[in-house]
Amino acid sequence: MTRIVAGTAGGRNLQVPKSGTRPTSERVREAMFSRLEHYGYIEGCAVLDLYAGSAALGLEAKSRGARSVVSVEASRQAAGVARANAKATGLEIDVVPMKAETYLATEPSERFDLAFLDPPYDIGEGALALVLELLVPHLAADAMVVVERSKHSPEPAWPEGLELDDDRTWGDTRVWSAVMAGEGRLEP
Repeated sequence: MTRIVAGTAGGRNLQVPKSGTRPTSERVREAMFSRLEHYGYIEGCAVLDLYAGSAALGLEAKSRGARSVVSVEASRQAAGVARANAKATGLEIDVVPMKAETYLATEPSERFDLAFLDPPYDIGEGALALVLELLVPHLAADAMVVVERSKHSPEPAWPEGLELDDDRTWGDTRVWSAVMAGEGRLEP
């Protein structure tokens, strides 16, 4: 069991899928969201949560004031858990049961201010690079992308348009953030 850390639904428990996903720990979520809020990347933002699992990242963002959240998860069972979590917390998010690359190829109508990618640790580097490349056209000019992987994973291959902003490790989890080249909100 995990929970939403802060915001309007802070402290509310979330269900997690029985298998196939690895929820982001509360410690890592708190650290990530503290930094994102400091730089203005939550309140009023359009958020995309790829490889959403239980939708913990998307629901955390919505609880903290995101304008909209789209959580994309390929596993129908996990997407069902994400929908149940949204209903249980009273937070309105869109849950899309689809592969990340398929969703991005459908030309989402909204440009996102913040995107989370928390793929399975065993995803290939080429598959992650493809999703990042497909993501760039759907980002706002000052967007941030946050990628969570194993601490043993190499840095993602950032496509043209994104540049590394930060690289942190908490326990077994490594988190990179990238901003649109020459853009960003990194002045608090």
